[in-house]
Amino acid sequence: MPSQLLRCKSIDRLIAESEEPHRRLKKTLGPWSLTALGIGAIIGAGIFVLTGTAAAGEYSIVPHWWKAQALDLILNFLRHGTISSTIMHGRPPAGPAIAISFALVAIVCAFAGLCYAELASMIPIAGSAYTYSYATLGEIFAWIIGWDLILEYAVSNVAVAVGFGGYFKAELQEFGINLPDKWSNPYWSAPGTPHGYFNIPGFLVVMILTVLLVRGVRESAETNNVMVLIKLGAILTFIVAGAYFIRPANWHPFAPEGFAGILSGGAIIFFTYIGFDSVSTAAEEARNPQRDIPFGIIASLIVCTVLYIGVAIVLLGMQKYTVFRTGDAAAAPVAYALQAVRADPRLQFVIIVGGLMGMLSSLLVFQYGQTRIWFAMSRDGLLPKIFSAVHPKFKTPHWSTWIAGFAVGIPAGLVSISDAADLSNIGTLFAFLLVSLGVLLLRRHQPERPRGFRVPFVPLFPWLAIVFCLVLMMGLPIETWLRFVIWLGIGLVIYRFYSRRHSEFAQRPPAPSLTTETRS
Repeated sequence: MPSQLLRCKSIDRLIAESEEPHRRLKKTLGPWSLTALGIGAIIGAGIFVLTGTAAAGEYSIVPHWWKAQALDLILNFLRHGTISSTIMHGRPPAGPAIAISFALVAIVCAFAGLCYAELASMIPIAGSAYTYSYATLGEIFAWIIGWDLILEYAVSNVAVAVGFGGYFKAELQEFGINLPDKWSNPYWSAPGTPHGYFNIPGFLVVMILTVLLVRGVRESAETNNVMVLIKLGAILTFIVAGAYFIRPANWHPFAPEGFAGILSGGAIIFFTYIGFDSVSTAAEEARNPQRDIPFGIIASLIVCTVLYIGVAIVLLGMQKYTVFRTGDAAAAPVAYALQAVRADPRLQFVIIVGGLMGMLSSLLVFQYGQTRIWFAMSRDGLLPKIFSAVHPKFKTPHWSTWIAGFAVGIPAGLVSISDAADLSNIGTLFAFLLVSLGVLLLRRHQPERPRGFRVPFVPLFPWLAIVFCLVLMMGLPIETWLRFVIWLGIGLVIYRFYSRRHSEFAQRPPAPSLTTETRS
């Protein structure tokens, strides 16, 4: 059993299996489509919502140790031998210094993105961090990261689908169309919000995108390109028009809680950067993955970072950070700021359309990425074979796509997940950490293997990525860590009773000619 847990799958075998006719995906994506894919995933609802939340901080009426940041809890215990002085009402505000949080998180993502780019150029296979872990760390780590990515993609998409439903309902009301609360709100809603029987708009948007994804990746990419252009236009419009309403006094104090607030803000807004790794899930469908995947990852990160910092500076210049703590200002800070300064209604309409397009493209790309990870795990035997079945006409993993659609659409109709951002954050940071570690291991064990892209300053950059990811994980509350551990525990039970027995390594003994499949 230990030998199977730590056995690595050779890169040559991974590439050979991807070329089998009945499992081959169509190669249609170029560098700009991949960049748009990354931007489509990164810029979603988060920039329109979480910027205000991170700037104002989060507060809980009833204090408890599990509401505290993990790092704050540890430091207070080491200094005072107690956790009584820990901030347990939530997370401190970043204030206008949220712009620094965006920059710091971008640096963390850049280090991790470089590691993704190197591995994607070496292993141009669907599956992203899951596949890279299988090739570098072993089967058990591959399963853990695959299970972790299921959490990242599915939970965040449920939250975005619910948000889209609410946004869409509000816009229909502007045209005199009122959807009944019973059929436009989840059954299990957050306290203080109306609940219904089923959130039909949230469910339908997921299913429409599912049909599009089944029909083909090129058609999906073209649709995503259009939505990306619309939302980029909306964000640029907000930055340019909002600059006229800036009051410099709103930028003071710039960092009300110092580095603690900047770190806390970074942990919250990290959710807005999730998605560039989805470019690597498209490696098997890229025309020239060795060149185009690194380009797509790095270009999408640069574009989004510039836009995020611009939005943060303008938004916190238009309104004092404290107004974004509760109510409509917390739920939709960009829209609230425009209403507060009495901006032209046409400008507000442009921003709303941009927000809707942001949610749609994010949903589309994450649904796409989720199915490709399931496809890769199924091809290795860790999930049932139905997940890797390819449609004879469209050359897409159709069963995997339909299952993912219902797995996200039905919960989106029934529940409202308020803590999805934190759960997705910790899952993504963990994936980034393992990918960075994978670069170090492959540089050591397979230095001669060709690399279409190489991370500079190895081992410094990968180690910086690992350290920064750990620091941001420590900025998340204890309750998020507990939920993450529980999710991983469930995954290990599934691996013990199903995946380990159906894995390729369980079905065939090690062959002398496949020595690269062990860490030699």
